[in-house]
Amino acid sequence: MAQAAAMLAAAQRVLVITGAGMSADSGLPTYRGVGGLYDRELTADGISIEQALSGDMFKRDPAVSWKYIAEIERACRGALPNDGHRALAAMASRFERFCVLTQNVDGFHQSAGSRDVIEMHGAIHRLKCTRCHWHATVENYTRLDTLPPCCPDCSSVVRPDVVLFGEMLPDRALLQYEQALGEGFDLVMVVGTSAVFPYIAAPVQRAAMQRRATMEINPQRTDISEYCDVCLQATAADTLVALAGAM
Repeated sequence: MAQAAAMLAAAQRVLVITGAGMSADSGLPTYRGVGGLYDRELTADGISIEQALSGDMFKRDPAVSWKYIAEIERACRGALPNDGHRALAAMASRFERFCVLTQNVDGFHQSAGSRDVIEMHGAIHRLKCTRCHWHATVENYTRLDTLPPCCPDCSSVVRPDVVLFGEMLPDRALLQYEQALGEGFDLVMVVGTSAVFPYIAAPVQRAAMQRRATMEINPQRTDISEYCDVCLQATAADTLVALAGAM
């Protein structure tokens, strides 16, 4: 912990990469595993959750995808940013740049006060029409009259502004990501993600090759642990609060 705090104190430009473990302390369930929403192999419809929440399924039968999207939103309803989100937001003012790249779609980083956020997978409460330019942000899905909802302007199907399985990452987020990496960071910190996606692992591997500082916060070792100078095997919220207090 002392080494991690010293790394933060010496940094000027920090990239923080967050995954599902970041929001676990807010009580958000995971898709699979102990306590997960879908810890069985198949859903009630006899297909995997990855199939149900795929771009192909949304095109073929949006009602199936919306059934499980709404189920996830309902399970997460009422959850709030945790102390870890707030600790990251409080740290930001101490650095030249403090960018948060998140896989999460809950919007908690912004709600906690972070401003430099790249939402790689979108946000579940942002809705957009699949045909026209209509879009809106809703507090929760109780405001939706039907599932799947229809656009008030053109009556086409509306979808959440998230990346479904099998879909490409959004151009805007990718551009932000590429620009941020191009400008460079002297510390990359990975919190609560197994980093299975190349765009998550790449900044850590790149920083290690350039002999930049790297740090991981995760209860278990992951595929990127070997690239990190410091691995704190602990939960996100308590660790980030302790780091913020030690700076």
